[in-house]
Amino acid sequence: MNSIFRKNRRSVLFISDFILWNLSFYISFSVNKNTFFLRGYENIFFTGLIAANICFSVVFVLFRLYDKLWRYADIEDFFYALIASLTANLAFMSCTMTASIWYADINLGSRVYITYAMMSTLLVMMFRIIYRLNKILERRNLAGKASKRLLIVGAGETAFSVLTELSKAAWNEYIPVCLVDDDKDKLNRRIAGIKVAGTTNDIPRLCYENDIEAILFTISQISVADKKRILDICADTHCEVKIIPGMYNLMTSGASITSSIRQVEVEDLLGREPVVFDTEKYGKYIIGQTVLVTGGGGSIGSELCRQIARLHPKHLIILDIYENNAYDIQQELIRKHGKDLSFEVQIASVRDKKKLEHIFKNKNIDVVFHAAAHKHVPLMENNPEEAVKNNVFGTLKLAEVADKYRVKNFVQISTDKAVNPTNIMGASKRICEMIIQMMGRRSKYTNFVAVRFGNVLGSNGSVIPLFKEQIRSGGPVTVTHPDIIRYFMTIPEAVSLVLTAGSLAKGGEIFILDMGEPVKIRVLAENLIRLSGFKPDEDIKIEYTGLRPGEKLYEELLLNEEGITKTDNKKIYIGKPIEFDNDMFLKNLSRLYIAAHRNQADRVEQLIADTVPTFHHAVNN
Repeated sequence: MNSIFRKNRRSVLFISDFILWNLSFYISFSVNKNTFFLRGYENIFFTGLIAANICFSVVFVLFRLYDKLWRYADIEDFFYALIASLTANLAFMSCTMTASIWYADINLGSRVYITYAMMSTLLVMMFRIIYRLNKILERRNLAGKASKRLLIVGAGETAFSVLTELSKAAWNEYIPVCLVDDDKDKLNRRIAGIKVAGTTNDIPRLCYENDIEAILFTISQISVADKKRILDICADTHCEVKIIPGMYNLMTSGASITSSIRQVEVEDLLGREPVVFDTEKYGKYIIGQTVLVTGGGGSIGSELCRQIARLHPKHLIILDIYENNAYDIQQELIRKHGKDLSFEVQIASVRDKKKLEHIFKNKNIDVVFHAAAHKHVPLMENNPEEAVKNNVFGTLKLAEVADKYRVKNFVQISTDKAVNPTNIMGASKRICEMIIQMMGRRSKYTNFVAVRFGNVLGSNGSVIPLFKEQIRSGGPVTVTHPDIIRYFMTIPEAVSLVLTAGSLAKGGEIFILDMGEPVKIRVLAENLIRLSGFKPDEDIKIEYTGLRPGEKLYEELLLNEEGITKTDNKKIYIGKPIEFDNDMFLKNLSRLYIAAHRNQADRVEQLIADTVPTFHHAVNN
């Protein structure tokens, strides 16, 4: 039956309206003429009835009422139907009253016109309203059998759009139960039929009383601190928590509301304002320049390419040894920028000095961002010679070639693990910083700087994607130590720092981001479990595996000997360079080069310790 109705929807709606017009006219006429059998009024009745059907049919078709899907109708559609009905009545009255000038026997009388206008409009509107409500109830009954009971945080435009889209869906994953909002004026009011039942502080109570299974966060205009406070409340309910981007992001992306609903990410819980790159103030040094990004297919490198592409460089060169990653960012830039961006991909290693010479000689490079590196701590513990070959001497070769070809700015990507390093990877990155300082002192043409930041959320090999995969698999979630803490930042924040550092470079600096307070990894794991709708150590176990080789409980962003200097960006500081003997440093590098290329792992570790006085190797079990 439903399939027959859908195929003949327009015909069924027209026939329904036709019956309602005729019924309304009969009742209006018979009541006002005091006869239900129409005796003596047959001619005037049928003449008026024909005129009414013609007027209503023409007006309703012209208003395209039968092109609308009334199961999805909103207030504008009903208002449109109201105007159509009143217009049809006006047309009917005008036609019959004009005709009565010549044919007095079709003068219906003002009471018939008024009654007919009221009844026909009422019945036409009620039919559509009842039809719409019936479809809503059908969907709610269907949804109630399989969908999750949903509490919505925020009672603004985004929440209204969510409720509207959910009500129109034939089936959806959620059935809205109530809303919360901290605006007291909205309390106990209804949005799209759903009650604003309390404030954000009432979330635990409302979840308990209403058997809520999922929470959707819809507030976009909110401070980071308030957002974290509310999400922490949500996390304590053990409901699945999801979030939706602001309306502006939705409009620019073109995505639907419900398709944009996503899991709450750890970056939503950082509790500090994000670092944003000021393009106007700091991006001018990229405009019209030839820019090289090494490791351009990696997490940081690819985001660098994305943001640089928006700054209108003359030419962008993406250099990476791993062709799959390079291909992915190449295709993404083609899709987003097309012919508006001049760029190329070079498959090469920073270890290959001859290839580097060839690229620099022919491309007239102005700015270099060096993101290529081996970064996985446990892997580099087992392969120290590879960390040295790639991180240390890849950086040295690239820096020397950049200086030779008079590159303007050279930005080295470093890490907080370079501070008082306890592992090979961190120590190799500290040597890279020392190379940058040495080159900064020696170079007459190039501003060499390093940028140091903590763990990057969502980067390849970072802990958060691992946690998510472990949660999806039902656990356990593995944490190395209950007290281990780390600084965290997002990939766009890291790249903002890198780009800003390039504009502030004068030579030899180490730039450091104010990353707020460090976060316990155990707390991150617990929050991710809660926000996924599970209870830590009940539904999803947390297992402590012990510190890995070379891993320490906390990371620092400054060496004890370093002091910091403020920049005009309040989130970025400059670490005071630590002095060291260039000649001794170069001798150690020479010995290190020989040991690494002879694959003498023990010798490599000893020479790293000789080169980096703050290196104290931790071997954890």
